[in-house]
This record gives sequence, structure tokens and C-alpha cells, in this order.
Amino acid sequence: MGCGFGHSTVLMAQAYPRSRFHGFDFHPASVDAARRLAEEAGVADRVTFEVAAADEFPGGGYDLVTFFDCLHDLGDPGAALRQAEKALAPDGSCLVVEPNASAEPGANIHPIGRSFASTSAVLCLPTALAQNGLHALGNHAGRALEGIAAEAGLSRWRLAVETPTNRVHDVKR
Repeated sequence: MGCGFGHSTVLMAQAYPRSRFHGFDFHPASVDAARRLAEEAGVADRVTFEVAAADEFPGGGYDLVTFFDCLHDLGDPGAALRQAEKALAPDGSCLVVEPNASAEPGANIHPIGRSFASTSAVLCLPTALAQNGLHALGNHAGRALEGIAAEAGLSRWRLAVETPTNRVHDVKR
């Protein structure tokens, strides 16, 4: 979900040649770019890209639903997570990659934190607000997403990997 120009989807398709991938994004120009990238990379036979909102993407029985650095940008991340929960296979997982930023401003006083704060103000928050959803979290959502996921039926939230820039979460029912 939130595939953008398709780079992460194409990378996964290249790494897992026996798998099929479906990328969804609400921005038609990004989906067009993603389709071109899949063609150029030679994976278009196993990768599809469609225009779809995060709370309306089609299909089901997915083993993995990914949100690469986009869940905090959604106006209603809860609706997106409810849709993901419905679309997952019985033992499926959501892979949620989010910025490694604290909801406490004082904890972000370092070069990466300052970069995230400025990006949040000019990109993340306006994007979420434009969607008229329930939340405008910005990239400093902290643990708020964990609670939103639990309300959506995805109550097993596990930090899988943490880097200076990102936190990678494995999220299950």
C-alpha cells in the first residue's frame, strides 16, 4: 500500500522471483511511473500496480501487506489498517516501516530529527490533512500507530528492526 513510484515493490519482486506483487497508490501519476519501472526491470509479468485508496485496495488472502514510510501520511491510517486486516491471509502480516522519530519533540534534537521535523511540516502533515481523515500524525507518530493498529484488529505489534532513520514493525492479528 502506498507504493508510490514502485521502487520497493520492484525490489521485492526481484528478490523473490516466485512471488506475485500488487502495488496500490491513490496518485495516478505515481502508479503510471511504477508500471513503467516494472516493465523496465523485467518484472511486469508478476507485478501489478493499481490506483486505489488505502482503505479501498482490492484483493485478499495476502501473505504480506506493506506500508513503507506512508502510514503516517494517511488521513485515516486506521481505515487503511482495517482494510489490511481484512485483506490478510489467516497467518498474514503487515510490514510497517516508519521514521525513527519520537512523538516527544525534545527527543528529536539531532540532525535526523530536524530533517524529519521539517519534512513532516511540509509533506507529511499537509498530505494527511488534505485527505480529511481522522488523524494528521506527521512522521513523529511515535506509538500512536500501535494503538490505531490494535483498534483495527492488528494487536500484535513487534519491532523487528531499528536503524537511525527507520523502525520496521511486524504487525499481526
